[in-house]
Amino acid sequence: MMAELHSDALLETVGRWTELDPDPGTRAELTELLDDAREGSQVAYDSLERLFAGRLAFGTAGLRAELGPGPLRMNRLVVRQTAVGLLKYAREKLSSARRIVIGFDARYQSDEFAFDTALIFRDAGWDVHLFDQPGPTPLLARQVLVQDADVGVMVTASHNPPRDNGYKVYLGGDLSRHLEPDGLGVGAQIVSPADLDIAKTIEAVVAEDFSADPAAPAALASPEVTRPSGVSTIGAEARANYQQEALELLDPPNYPHRDLTVVYTAMHGVGGRAVTELLHAAGFTEVIAVTEQFEPDPAFPTADFPNPEEAGALDLALKAAQENEADLVLANDPDADRLSAAVYDPASGDWRQLSGDEIGALLGRHILERGPLRPRWQTAEGDEQPIIGNSVVSSRLLGKLAESRGMGHEETLTGFKWLARVPNIVFGYEEAIGFDVDPVHVRDKDGVSAALIFCELMADLKAKDATALSALDEIAAEAGVHVTGQVTIRVDNLSELGEVTAALREAPPAEVAGDPVVESLDLQTEPLPGKDFTPAKSTDALIYLTSGGHRVIVRPSGTEPKVKCYLEAVAAPNSETPHAVAAARDTAQEHLNRMRSSMQEILGKD
Repeated sequence: MMAELHSDALLETVGRWTELDPDPGTRAELTELLDDAREGSQVAYDSLERLFAGRLAFGTAGLRAELGPGPLRMNRLVVRQTAVGLLKYAREKLSSARRIVIGFDARYQSDEFAFDTALIFRDAGWDVHLFDQPGPTPLLARQVLVQDADVGVMVTASHNPPRDNGYKVYLGGDLSRHLEPDGLGVGAQIVSPADLDIAKTIEAVVAEDFSADPAAPAALASPEVTRPSGVSTIGAEARANYQQEALELLDPPNYPHRDLTVVYTAMHGVGGRAVTELLHAAGFTEVIAVTEQFEPDPAFPTADFPNPEEAGALDLALKAAQENEADLVLANDPDADRLSAAVYDPASGDWRQLSGDEIGALLGRHILERGPLRPRWQTAEGDEQPIIGNSVVSSRLLGKLAESRGMGHEETLTGFKWLARVPNIVFGYEEAIGFDVDPVHVRDKDGVSAALIFCELMADLKAKDATALSALDEIAAEAGVHVTGQVTIRVDNLSELGEVTAALREAPPAEVAGDPVVESLDLQTEPLPGKDFTPAKSTDALIYLTSGGHRVIVRPSGTEPKVKCYLEAVAAPNSETPHAVAAARDTAQEHLNRMRSSMQEILGKD
């Protein structure tokens, strides 16, 4: 709508945008640029062209972008138009007004975006339930089920940089059951084609706003966005219920040990109190919080990139662990839906951060040995076998482990929206430190309850004079060594993301690190093995399997301006002895290093 406009048309569009923008800050920024452009400033005009060169795409991840003015940034007008589009989409599917639950984290303007959404749905006659304070994403996901809400909205940018924000959408209740009669999507994030249909409705709302005879009047700028009246409050009772439900996952008779010193960091996010209070309630009394990162702070003063996976993000926590002779370091990302962990490695004399695949294998084995953490799970007709699962970009180790234990296993497309839809799933994980230990109650990744169960298994290992690293060696002895890593290519513009995979489709690699590629899979046109292909499951990802059993996956990130190349090298120990496992691990690691160099060359990354 806004690309390639003639000068007068662009300035007219910007002028209309400033009329509709209720935020005095972004309105003033655009007004200044508009005035300068009208006076002949080419710099100002070029800035407006960049800001209005398109619109944020609404997809299965909702919205996520840097805060700022115009249709390509996160701001109150973009959020209002999105909320109106979401409302109209739901109205088309439902016969009457229904219920929405809304949560928000502590980032800049998260509360404002949540309040604007609540106001729009309230004025449309919906039953609106709004959290009373910033909180973790899994608490919002839980409330979609508790309230049997048709729509859930979480305002968060997860682990993105401080100046970003985002808008996640969940569907539940009658709306979800109307779209997916099998009920497997209730309480989960949206998938295609719902995202495309919602996006079309939003586009229609925007088109009406900018038509020759628009229905929407000019907005009154409001410097302070207040909580709307006439909405229900989700507060302390919901948080207490979540905690009690999480405690139900524990197995004190068989896993009674609580002797564990834990250092925990909330990364300036909203997980601090939820996690520390939950661990204390479970009997883990030695929990040491990293005070510099405990309170929510949208500036993220100690973490320019508040992602626990980023180099240096855990430095303060590791320092505290060293000082306190801790057994375990735990970290959430800012909205507490992901979990990272680090353990002390006696061999190196230093702390080592576990990968998402390693945490997934440890939690997976724990649940295989315990059985489902909750005595009931979502079932499909005629099939009640519990399932554990992981996304395709995660290691194949969990599948091998499940096979050796006689447990069902599913591999899905990337995203918990797909894992949540696996019938009978009792545990799911993604390599990007996302874990769901309670799919019955939370249909998304949950770094809070995962922290609790990880402490349970770590305390059990300590009581047996074992460690996380020795447990990983036992898993490798049983199911083989699987070593994973990544090559990442950052791009300046999201529009460049597809160019990398497009180039690989034109010239696919014949070998990786001297190992011939014997099988390739294009998930844009082909299904995962054993699955059916539908347009809704088309995703821009390429998989290469080599003769040595190693694997490469290349896909653009769904939330950040980068292309990820996932590497997995495998090796089979010649016996179950620690020496044999260590030798196999060295062999796999050496090949992984060669794979990394090879893919950097293939992808043209220095």
